[in-house]
Amino acid sequence: MSELRDTASLAPAAPELSLRVGRLARLLAIDERLLVAARRLHGPWRTRLAKALTRAGNTSSWTLAVLGLAVAGAPFTVLGARLAAGTLLGTLFSQTLKRSLHRPRPTSAIVGFEALAENPDRFSFPSGHTTAAFAAAVALAGAPFGIGPAALLLALGIGMSRVYLGAHYPLDVAAGVVLGTVAGALARIGLGSVGF
Repeated sequence: MSELRDTASLAPAAPELSLRVGRLARLLAIDERLLVAARRLHGPWRTRLAKALTRAGNTSSWTLAVLGLAVAGAPFTVLGARLAAGTLLGTLFSQTLKRSLHRPRPTSAIVGFEALAENPDRFSFPSGHTTAAFAAAVALAGAPFGIGPAALLLALGIGMSRVYLGAHYPLDVAAGVVLGTVAGALARIGLGSVGF
């Protein structure tokens, strides 16, 4: 008798689950259409700019920035520590989600779709480049000499470049913005606001 009651209590969940799956499918379809629509923006100079922005968001670029701030001495050493902590946390967050959710890259999911850049791994959600870039922007907010606003502009450019190049869907980039912002904020909280 209790088994019958347990099964009956699950019955209403099926339509609700179906509704959620339907909404997710619609959201992902819109995401795909936006990505494909971005192909209309392609042009030689835009492609060169997008590739340069993506390279600026690579791990090696963040490592060089951290080292540059570290050798600049106090108070820039604090910025270097924040930058390192933010980008490392962001990378940890994004890689954990990627390996948990397994959303395929557009080149694998869309028949005939070709990206303009090589993919660093098989999974798309969220954008690791965008996550690290926004973690850096938040970690560097308030830095002198316009470093903070420059980091934010760079982060925006890196995020847009990932969609332009076909490496990520817009939703991947949006998730990267959120994760990166959280990672950068945690780095600022953890390392305090010494110096800036």
